[in-house]
Amino acid sequence: MKATTRLWIAFGLVVGLSFAVLLYYGFEIYQKAPPIPAKVLTTDNQELFTGQDIKDGQNVWQSMGGQEVGSIWGHGAYVAPDWTADWLHREALFILNHWSKQDLGKNYDQITQEQQAGLQIRLQKEVRTNTYNPETNVLTVSPVRALAFEHLRQYYSALFTDDPAFDQLRDDYAIAKNSIKDPGRLRQMNTFFFWASWACVTNRPGESVSYTHNWPPDKLIGNVATGDLIMWTGFSVIMLLLGIGILAFYNAKTNEAEHEEEVPETDPMMNSTSTPSMRATLKYFWIVSALMLVQVLLGVVTAHFGVEGGGFYGIPLDEIMPYSLSRTWHVQLGILWIATSWLATGLYIAPAVSDYEPKFQKLGVDVLFFALIFIVVGSMVGQWYGVMQRLGLAENFWLGHQGYEYVDLGRLWQILLLIGLFLWLFLMVRALLPALRRKTGSRHLLIMFVIASAAIALFYGAGLMWGRQTNLAIAEYWRWWVVHLWVEGFFEVFATVVAAFLFVRMKLLNEKSATLNVLFATIIFLSGGILGTFHHLYFTGTPKAIMALGSSFSALEVVPLVLIGYEAYHNYRLSGKKGWVSGYKWPIYCLIAVAFWNFLGAGIFGFIINPPIALYYMQGLNTTPLHGHTALFGVYGILGIGLMLFVLKGLYRQNVWKDGLIGFAFWSINIGLMLMALLSLLPMGMLQTIASVNEGMWYARSAEFMQQPVMETLRWLRAIGDTIFAIGTVALALFVVGLKFGWSYKKGEFDIKKGGVKTKE
Repeated sequence: MKATTRLWIAFGLVVGLSFAVLLYYGFEIYQKAPPIPAKVLTTDNQELFTGQDIKDGQNVWQSMGGQEVGSIWGHGAYVAPDWTADWLHREALFILNHWSKQDLGKNYDQITQEQQAGLQIRLQKEVRTNTYNPETNVLTVSPVRALAFEHLRQYYSALFTDDPAFDQLRDDYAIAKNSIKDPGRLRQMNTFFFWASWACVTNRPGESVSYTHNWPPDKLIGNVATGDLIMWTGFSVIMLLLGIGILAFYNAKTNEAEHEEEVPETDPMMNSTSTPSMRATLKYFWIVSALMLVQVLLGVVTAHFGVEGGGFYGIPLDEIMPYSLSRTWHVQLGILWIATSWLATGLYIAPAVSDYEPKFQKLGVDVLFFALIFIVVGSMVGQWYGVMQRLGLAENFWLGHQGYEYVDLGRLWQILLLIGLFLWLFLMVRALLPALRRKTGSRHLLIMFVIASAAIALFYGAGLMWGRQTNLAIAEYWRWWVVHLWVEGFFEVFATVVAAFLFVRMKLLNEKSATLNVLFATIIFLSGGILGTFHHLYFTGTPKAIMALGSSFSALEVVPLVLIGYEAYHNYRLSGKKGWVSGYKWPIYCLIAVAFWNFLGAGIFGFIINPPIALYYMQGLNTTPLHGHTALFGVYGILGIGLMLFVLKGLYRQNVWKDGLIGFAFWSINIGLMLMALLSLLPMGMLQTIASVNEGMWYARSAEFMQQPVMETLRWLRAIGDTIFAIGTVALALFVVGLKFGWSYKKGEFDIKKGGVKTKE
């Protein structure tokens, strides 16, 4: 059996078995999600609120920005608290104070430690006992918890409206005044906060851990790390070491047969003809540059909200663009410009590979372009109306803000984007059909290219699997299909195939070795990546098996990154080749940077937070945006830039680029990103982790902790990296525009097709 055939069989088995397990335990999540009761009653049969109030309250929370304003179960933004951790600790203190005054005539903080310990044991029994009756679908709570609910309802209502006593706290949390204007909506949101917090502390039936596996950590309520967290953390390390050993053996074995490829004397890409549809992709890259600039500007504004609360250097910006909106647009535009760059690269490569331009292909490329513009603008307008509370709850779901990080856009815009992705897939496949029919050495690469492209279109559809009032645990399951499998999974496969295609077309890689390497890399990545989705779901109301699978397979995601130095070294050697290859210096440098950030951002910073015991204390802290920025932008963003530069080199194929502007942009972006991570996000995350371990998640995210002088200084230090990074993106945009107007290339000097040297007129 040929090596290629064996790899295809392995690929099919990995994908088939992994998705079978993913779907099976998805069904388990449906069955074991924290129940939403039909009614919440007190022990004296007084109705506090209904299940419909909880569902509507979830929609109210989503309408003001949802996961873009603080977090629930650790997922979301980081300036405001985690509302579940905050609610639980405040509820606990209220109950303890109430009992202390009632029984001992003193406040809780005035009684002896022995008396406090006795009340804490009583509290833990009170809040951890599961009083939900599945037969009647009724949750019963004691009168003291009903009093605590009313107390917290008043507290959060004052916080989210305009009570002057909360002005400073609103600034600390970057929450605009009157974020929710309707008292009825406020009460409904508080019922949702109660339910989400109840799931965090209430033991599952027949078990001694809560629905969220005792997350968030808070000793006061008995939420402490369990033995399972320790055991599966150890197992994940064993899986990591095992995977590294197997991969190192395979790599050593296969490297014996590798040989150095001879670099052609001329650029093979120079002989290909740019078709009308290929040239039509240029406008995509202009939009990529524009969206990147807007995204970075919004990032600067969002980061500044963290130090000035409601303003931007004295301007009350939150009155027209609150933090939740700027962060939404910052995250959303980041994904959209990266995806646009990759999609445009695919549209450029498809006709180039097959040497075939289908009829009306350019029209399709143009229609898709304007459709994407419509979706971007329409979704942003809808989100503004939603966050500003100008839409009903149903209208907000369809047109406004869904409140789920990375998939914030309204359902209508989701559907339109999915249609656009299938249009893109159609344009790609019809252009590739002639090449697919030819039985050449690159056919296997083409098939993998089509599979990756189809996956990009299909897996975005997972974002349509939840409804307006779906249980949060179930919605989170499907959301991570989009975030992990779509963004982190099949985009990675697509990028690997595209990079291989480019090097094969340039005759810098042998077709056979490129095919084998791509298939093997895809198998290794997906063997950990598909089931690694579960590591995002440890504490979102899922059963214990999710932790076992997530910890084991997410460790394998790091394995391919261990050998990424080989890829970086290979690309570095290519960048040093003389003659025509030097014209691709900056696209190749981007691939080297991708390898570096893949190892640091996705590998090291990712594995810091992936093991269960680490994530138990770190989920929702600044260690998460540390991983997010260095992996999302460092890997996928810079790869998007690199692919853009490859295509632009093809579109402006004879011009010799000036190194000054693009070199400055490349180094500024990478240095700025590194400084952002090391000067601010990493030390903030580590200090928060210590606070989370010692005191609890509520404290690590509290204004009391986050407004300390040292944390304030670390937030301001981020401005250094942010400024350098922003200047770099401006330089990149100027370089792209300069290719059109002439200042980015050497006038009168051209790459020629013969001899591998440059010539002047």
